[in-house]
Amino acid sequence: MCFAACGMLIQVGDGKVVKVKGDPQSPINHGVLCPKGRAAPQLLYHPDRLKHPLKRIGKKGAGQWAKISWDDALGTIADEFIKTRDSVGPESVGFIQGSAKGLIDSYNERLANAFGSPNFATTGHVCFLPRLFASQMTCGSYTVADYEHPPACVFVWGANLAETRIGEHHRTVRQLDKGTQLIVADPVQTVLAKKARIWLQLRPGTDLALALGILHVIINEKGYDQNFVKQFTMGFEQLKDHIRPYTPEKVADITWVPVDKIKAAARFYAGAKPACLQWGNAVDHGVNSFQTARALAILKAIVGSLDIPGGDVLPSYPLAGPGAPDIALRNRVTPQVWQRRVDGGQNRLPQFYRILPRDLVDAILTEKPYPIQSAYIHASNPLVTYTNTRRAYQAFKKLNFIAVSDLFMTPTAALADIVLPAATFFEYDSIVAPPYYPFAQVQQKVVQIDECRSDFEITAQLALRLGLQELFWKDSRELLDEVLKPTGMTYAQFKEKAVISGATRYRKYEKNGFATPSGKVEIYSNQLESWGFDPLPVYREPPETPESDPELAAKYPLVLTTKKSIYYLHSCGRQIDSLRQGHPEPAVLIHPATAARSAIGHGDWVYLETARGRIKQKAILSEKVDPRVVCADFGWWFPEKGIRDIFGWSDSNINMLTDDQKQNGAETGSENLRGMLCRVYLVN
Repeated sequence: MCFAACGMLIQVGDGKVVKVKGDPQSPINHGVLCPKGRAAPQLLYHPDRLKHPLKRIGKKGAGQWAKISWDDALGTIADEFIKTRDSVGPESVGFIQGSAKGLIDSYNERLANAFGSPNFATTGHVCFLPRLFASQMTCGSYTVADYEHPPACVFVWGANLAETRIGEHHRTVRQLDKGTQLIVADPVQTVLAKKARIWLQLRPGTDLALALGILHVIINEKGYDQNFVKQFTMGFEQLKDHIRPYTPEKVADITWVPVDKIKAAARFYAGAKPACLQWGNAVDHGVNSFQTARALAILKAIVGSLDIPGGDVLPSYPLAGPGAPDIALRNRVTPQVWQRRVDGGQNRLPQFYRILPRDLVDAILTEKPYPIQSAYIHASNPLVTYTNTRRAYQAFKKLNFIAVSDLFMTPTAALADIVLPAATFFEYDSIVAPPYYPFAQVQQKVVQIDECRSDFEITAQLALRLGLQELFWKDSRELLDEVLKPTGMTYAQFKEKAVISGATRYRKYEKNGFATPSGKVEIYSNQLESWGFDPLPVYREPPETPESDPELAAKYPLVLTTKKSIYYLHSCGRQIDSLRQGHPEPAVLIHPATAARSAIGHGDWVYLETARGRIKQKAILSEKVDPRVVCADFGWWFPEKGIRDIFGWSDSNINMLTDDQKQNGAETGSENLRGMLCRVYLVN
């Protein structure tokens, strides 16, 4: 249900889920649940759940469906995919994966790879992968903030932990109660920003400039860990030269953060021992995403916080987890197959083994380099979540055939030819092992709803009908046993244990070095340079900002950023009553002074407009944002508006305003999702 993987205890009576509560023994959330978790039984038993396979019988998007059997549904999908493969090629079938669902991500990728299509699209380029790849390129591994030994300082950067990672939020607050100090970098005054010793309220999209400014202060004032830098890093002298132009004064002009705050944050973070840095999805949302994460990884390294108690540890994972190459069958993607992907001419990081959504959309619309005729969309609602969703809508309308697997009828499913009823996490066994926590937890089936099937079963049964059964396990239990082999346990034994943890050892680099080509923290990356990318982080002003496009800023004078609500996971949950009661309408935060200039009152419906169009959201007047900034809700559609209106998918959807065609991040292709220009005015 959610990438955070919070542990949950489920009470069952008479074959039904009666109650849920947080598992106090879970190392992720320690018994705390957010509203989404508490509302999970409402999702499970919601009357609008998809419970049977459906086949479209009217015009695409008209909302006319017939109930069919699983055999007919899977047979139809397989026939269409085989027809596409035989007439054009396997690459003409696109596979779309949505928000991370753990092990199944690898299984769906396995289906694409087994079928022979390199066109496996995810939104990882704007969600986690920039931070993962930057960490690997810099220090060999993704780092995790260590709370087992109280840090003196927690630096929260672009992470609204209270609304998106509830377990880590509560752990952070508990440390604050014990004397830990907090620095927060965020354009919005979040719950933690209110508690912070220093709040860096930066202009959205300028994170990299701020990071380079902090590095400038630490290096010039010799606040870095000189022994660690000398023994365990390479490229520090180049970094010293590189950051000279990023003075606090220049960075203050770019970021809107006052000079004294930049200096204070740098000095306190460098001087606090130990210190850890919590970063969030906002880091991934811009043209500088990868290099921002690189700068923050370098920051962690030079202050000496890597792999120390209370710092940023390099965890040992008990299992391979999602994205494991063996489970994904990535060896089937030969260089020849990979070169046939729709963006075959693009130069991205070699680790980036997926295609970008916009490239799939482009190929569908232009039929270049070849036509995409069919698509399988799993756990994804791209009509709301893809950048520049108007183009996604045009593309999906054009496709010959679409199959969607989901829990509910969504705007995207409304355009499908076959819709499959997927199971919730209550309805199938699995192993939950996110790549950002060194733990694996058990997921156990407790109920069955009508004809809903697990993701594993759907994928394996589709593989069978595609003639690929030899490449798939006969059932999910066999797969789970295979994943657990390194532990010496079967899934049945794992259920008794419930949680396994990676070994905790600090300062592993003293014996083993870092998992980089040099064995050191690579501040200057020769590898990146050899691939044609910046070896040191270089700030580039994003498109459509007051700095890069002052002419456009005259028409669109405000800077737009976005947020997620604690009540929803991306576009999920709008039909759940308790969640809608908590956050009933799409909301945009506007500073009172800004609102007054346009006669906007609290609760008024307003238009948000960029160069691509406009949407409606409800104005919330708040001093949590700068008068030059507005912060809008992400992920909105309206189940209550019905399928014939495609659930009002475009009315309040922030991605009607985002752009997928201009400048994007070179390394991973991330688009500029925060910091673009807009204007706001009353709905007549």
